Amino acid sequence: MRAPEPIHGLRVVASPDVLDAIDWPDAVALLRLAPDDLFAVGATVAEVADEHAVVADEPGLVGWWLSDDELAELVLEHVDWPLPIARPALAQGLVAGVPAKLWLTNDRALLLCAAAYAHELIERLP
Repeated sequence: MRAPEPIHGLRVVASPDVLDAIDWPDAVALLRLAPDDLFAVGATVAEVADEHAVVADEPGLVGWWLSDDELAELVLEHVDWPLPIARPALAQGLVAGVPAKLWLTNDRALLLCAAAYAHELIERLP
């Protein structure tokens, strides 16, 4: 497995209604980690209509952009949970025993994990 790339973006923690109301550029991928927790891949600013919301750069994630073929060849045999059929979708669980996330689009996937676990994932994937 090649070295991961830093995945830059903003982490926004707020009520689901507040998160849903944020206007994002089309190029930003929105990964809803939990109902009140959003990771906006590629975002650098966010106008949030809640003074209590937490908006912060997320420096702790790394990842690999994968083609559908790479996803099938390198990752899927190491996932023991069902992937969503509808795309785009975020799936979370263990990949090769390491906590990770998969952002699945119609033509590629982003395998994300905490930077602290990246070396484990690299060692366990081909």
